[in-house]
Amino acid sequence: MAPRVSLFVTCVVDQLFPKVGIAMADVLERAGCIVDFPEGQTCCGQPAFNSGYRDEARGMALHFLDVFRDCEYIVSPSGSCTAMASHHYAELFHKDPARMDEVRRMASKVWEFSRFLTDVVGVEDVGARFEHRVTYHDSCHALRELGIKTPPRKLLARVDGLTLAEHDATEECCGFGGTFSVKFPTVSGGMVRTKIDSIARSGADTVVSIDSSCLMQIQGALSRAGLPIRTMHLAEVLASR
Repeated sequence: MAPRVSLFVTCVVDQLFPKVGIAMADVLERAGCIVDFPEGQTCCGQPAFNSGYRDEARGMALHFLDVFRDCEYIVSPSGSCTAMASHHYAELFHKDPARMDEVRRMASKVWEFSRFLTDVVGVEDVGARFEHRVTYHDSCHALRELGIKTPPRKLLARVDGLTLAEHDATEECCGFGGTFSVKFPTVSGGMVRTKIDSIARSGADTVVSIDSSCLMQIQGALSRAGLPIRTMHLAEVLASR
């Protein structure tokens, strides 16, 4: 039976990069999934949680649980938002045993896009074609909280015409970190400059990642540096023909 997937597109994709959400839906449908979009979804609560506003984050988490309660699979184009729902909701409700049962059930349904394709659907070749030299950025939440490193690379390796050129700082933080980049702009700027120097050395013309927030940070630095390198979400590359 085809997996029934409910998209959680995240605030950043919804407000700034809607093409990523469309690309994700296209790829999932191409992979044989039945896709829907729960219209009541809002923020997962991560910005409030990371800023110390636990009560506000708890309210957003409750709304997320309500909207996605009856879904079979919840798939997101973001390691950070996936980590929030699958890992950190437990921190918000650890004193509420009844709610914790629901949180645990929900956590087992929430998947980051690339891992869902490789580990649940069992697909690596989605029929994509992208004739470019690409380097990959490991976003912090995806790599360190979810352990996602191999799935995106497996998918990229099966894209016709694509050359993957790893840069030497692929696991280093881009410096965004949500509110971190606002609170500590000088440190954030220094971190992303180290990142784009490494990217430039790879000779790639495109930077790919599974988190649009990281890509926004990297693209800003690339543009300010006058480097002719673009950023793309993995879903956009996989949707390419």
